[in-house]
Amino acid sequence: ADVFFKCENLQRTGSFKFRGAYNALSMLADSEKRSGVLTYSSGNHAQAIALAGRVLGIGTTIIMPENAPAVKKEATRNYGATIITYDPGEIKREVYAEMVSIEKNLPIVPPYDHPGVIAGQGTVADELHEDVPDLDVLLVCCGGGGLLSGCAIATKHLRKECLVVGVEPLLADDAARSFSSGKLQTVDNPPTIADGARTPSLGKYTFPIVLEHVDAMDTVTEQEIVDAMHMIIQRLKLVVEPTGALATAGLFSPKIDIRRKRVGVVISGGNVDLHRIADPIGTA
Repeated sequence: ADVFFKCENLQRTGSFKFRGAYNALSMLADSEKRSGVLTYSSGNHAQAIALAGRVLGIGTTIIMPENAPAVKKEATRNYGATIITYDPGEIKREVYAEMVSIEKNLPIVPPYDHPGVIAGQGTVADELHEDVPDLDVLLVCCGGGGLLSGCAIATKHLRKECLVVGVEPLLADDAARSFSSGKLQTVDNPPTIADGARTPSLGKYTFPIVLEHVDAMDTVTEQEIVDAMHMIIQRLKLVVEPTGALATAGLFSPKIDIRRKRVGVVISGGNVDLHRIADPIGTA
């Protein structure tokens, strides 16, 4: 196969999330821009909202789990956001965000289930198809489905015959089960190394988009994720986080036939906490 990597780990804030965050914040009403915004995120969307807010002059408050990677919390704070931490074992972040939103009178810009966010994320595929206009397969990481939804819409508009495949951890396979059953499935704080894919479910926007525009879902094991990270670091000389390596792990899956095809692979992010990832990478 001929494989083309879309390296969103080189994006501002280290992941594709800046695209959706900037697009969503730029669409806010003037009154909302003045009041500031609230979001919840394990890290990449947090950083993206924080930087987009700084660029656009909008105050940002971020709800982050206590166990979020330190590198992501530090970067989010450095971009000027106010961070509120919570224990994911005690309360769901969506519930806590609603409480804080009411208390502080702040509109919520969620990490993935938002039209403006989805549209912004779709520019990943738009750019890739512009550079490589004859792709046969596109592999995209999947957590809450914002990136996958946006990329699927863009792909089916630009190259309808291109197969769009979402890839998520086997330990957090709610999207794959939802895709297979046609009914929304959930997962509760899955113990996957891919922290960006620990989302509880697809959303009210992303679920129907995935059903309509995505051709297949694949799941990968924790070891396959680590192996993909190892390959990217060793062969591509790139820093990548576990969630960012999901689509690359799917590249080696026997479930998707890529022989003699032109394949696009989204590396979605590179905000890795080296202290937490050194052991699994070293033993791969």
